Amino acid sequence: MIENDSTILTLNEALQKPCKYRNLELALQPMGNHSKTPGGPNLTPLAFWAAWDLNDRPRRIALLLDDCQEEYRPYAGGILPNMTRIVKTFRQTRADSDGVCIAWSSWTRRYDDGISNAMDRWYGPQGLRPEDPENAVYIFNGAPGLKPLAEIAPTEQEIADGWFYHGKHLDMFWTFDEHGKSYLDEKLKALAIDTIVIVGLWTDECVLSTAYAGNSRGYDVVVVGDAVATATANQENALTIANSTCAKVLATADLIHYMEKDFKTGKPGAVKGTGHPDGRKEG
Repeated sequence: MIENDSTILTLNEALQKPCKYRNLELALQPMGNHSKTPGGPNLTPLAFWAAWDLNDRPRRIALLLDDCQEEYRPYAGGILPNMTRIVKTFRQTRADSDGVCIAWSSWTRRYDDGISNAMDRWYGPQGLRPEDPENAVYIFNGAPGLKPLAEIAPTEQEIADGWFYHGKHLDMFWTFDEHGKSYLDEKLKALAIDTIVIVGLWTDECVLSTAYAGNSRGYDVVVVGDAVATATANQENALTIANSTCAKVLATADLIHYMEKDFKTGKPGAVKGTGHPDGRKEG
């Protein structure tokens, strides 16, 4: 047990004590970003949405292209034009800011890669017939299937700088360096990134998992609703869940308008710390 039960205060007791991680004056104000369940205990929330807007402060922002690879081209056709516009806009903004970056991942699970854990148990070992494969865990087309979609592929310099990497689990943060640290998280922390924008595939698996992982690591998360797609019937459900739990779901046009008109580069460390896994700031 990490904490002694006697140290857990009631809400009223906690309000009488100073807290270095909270603005008490702000915390006591009514919240405008949720609706309530009539008659529920503690006015149980019925729905939440992000309390912040992109343009409410300067930001240091990363575009994450989640598994935008040739193997998934059949599912990406409808969103490729939007992803192309977004990549172009981020590259243009990056040229004038040290607080903008772009990262690409590529799904690389193989049937013999030795990661026989919960994901393999969930999907099961069947469906590996080469003539008619049906197991979503694995790569079917070998190395060519791992290549980023040509229209939005990283440049040779972006690859040399380490912004394209192979992933082996649903969320983009679940790839680790030689020290056991998240490869993506370390790249983003080196630039003091505090906001991530996710596009790509698949909405209800890798995109949603990355959104939750990013939120738990202290990033403000944006999912671009018309620049993500999936192979299942869960697209709208996944976007509804993301928008009501961990991310702000925006349209491509709104994101591009923000990057072109409203984006201002934030000061490193202004809102997100690096000393704790969840990104909290000290004192």
